[in-house]
Amino acid sequence: MITFILNNKTITTSEHSGMTLLDFVRYEQRLTGTKIGCREGDCAACTVLVGELKNDTIVYQSITSCISPLGNAHGKHIVTVEGTNLQNKLTTAQEAMKANYATQCGFCTPGFVVSLTGFALSNSEKNYSNAIDAISGNICRCTGYKAIEKAAHQVVEKLENYQEDHRFDWLIKNNFIPEYFSSIPKRLKDLEAKDLNQPKGKYVSGGTDLYVQQADNLIDNDVHLIAEKDYLKGITIENEICTIGTNATVSDLWNHVELNAILPNLKNHLKLVSSEQIRNMASFGGNLVNASPIGDMTIFFLGLNSDITISDENQKERSIALKNFYQGYKTYDLNAGELLKDISFKLPTPHSFFNFEKVCKRTHLDIASVNSAIQISVENHIITEAHVSIGGVAAIPKYLHETSAFLNSKLLTIETIMEANEMLQNEISPISDVRGTSDYKRLLARQLFFAHFTELFPKQFQLHNFVQHA
Repeated sequence: MITFILNNKTITTSEHSGMTLLDFVRYEQRLTGTKIGCREGDCAACTVLVGELKNDTIVYQSITSCISPLGNAHGKHIVTVEGTNLQNKLTTAQEAMKANYATQCGFCTPGFVVSLTGFALSNSEKNYSNAIDAISGNICRCTGYKAIEKAAHQVVEKLENYQEDHRFDWLIKNNFIPEYFSSIPKRLKDLEAKDLNQPKGKYVSGGTDLYVQQADNLIDNDVHLIAEKDYLKGITIENEICTIGTNATVSDLWNHVELNAILPNLKNHLKLVSSEQIRNMASFGGNLVNASPIGDMTIFFLGLNSDITISDENQKERSIALKNFYQGYKTYDLNAGELLKDISFKLPTPHSFFNFEKVCKRTHLDIASVNSAIQISVENHIITEAHVSIGGVAAIPKYLHETSAFLNSKLLTIETIMEANEMLQNEISPISDVRGTSDYKRLLARQLFFAHFTELFPKQFQLHNFVQHA
């Protein structure tokens, strides 16, 4: 049985754990404020909040319910737009949307309201930049967004005197959430949410890849949810090695204080990956085994020259380099019954630098046409180590073995980079598709490769240097 709290109501259901949370909310509970839009996690009209107890503190995150399996709600607090309502008056988020004329047809409005409410409930700093990030995945076709941005600004102003130590009391008093929220932590502790007795079936974690591709099949067949496997979670740093559990999410990386200090551009890189709702759901393991040739985090970890640990049903483990994991289009070195356990990589040294670049039709929240990452170590103007990855130009997420090897022990000069680009062009084999022609992708590959150096070494390389040598 799946047990959780939906708004102010405790739910116990025998529905299939692979059913989408969206369908359960709308069709089983008749909470129709949560809208059906794209069913691919892109529009966020179906946004709900998920509250989970962590160290006796409840943490809320926004997700897109259209690609989230119902079973992953087990033991948690799910909040739909109806669950944010107050008695006989608008919430602060609702009032901000109304006061700034931030709605027209109204279809997307519940998603924006939930996302802004989630921002108020979150642990993030209550500033305008974070408020905009919170609604970054919510699409509106009518307003042009400026009115919605003004509404977000009004919400931030209302949070000016926010008191973290009395979070629920303060948010209730200031009309952000209804009173029942204060009872949720204790109710979750008391909830008899035993481990799900799951049938054997297709492994599903966050669902952000699988439910886009196979939703109907997953809804009707057995699934084995692995999101609750604690040994697959967490991020640790020890002996200059970072190890990330494959059930960790992009948001876990985003919020990791120590990694953000080591990789100062980390949040800028991760902002290119997806919306906040998807960053809150998507697991790294799911991204890697999806094996998409343009998977952003796959390219990211390939650029870090990562290793992966694979565990079987008997907890027997083996480790391989991620760059050797992919064998062909959507095929990889993973046997039946095996799961990816963790991803590990060496932390950058004072002499090493990392960068991630991406080009897509929209600036943010879109599938890449081409993406690329590099980690490069330089001492006394000599490249001592280089790892370059690129996506969208081969049948697999591509680690550039020959280009990386060529850069080793070379002087960091414009001539070296130009020669390395020729090596890169020989290693890739892009095809023409809806994201661009083969020639266009070769051009993007070249430009992103050059961009790594202009970004990492701006005093030494500018764009005109490459134009002159082209």
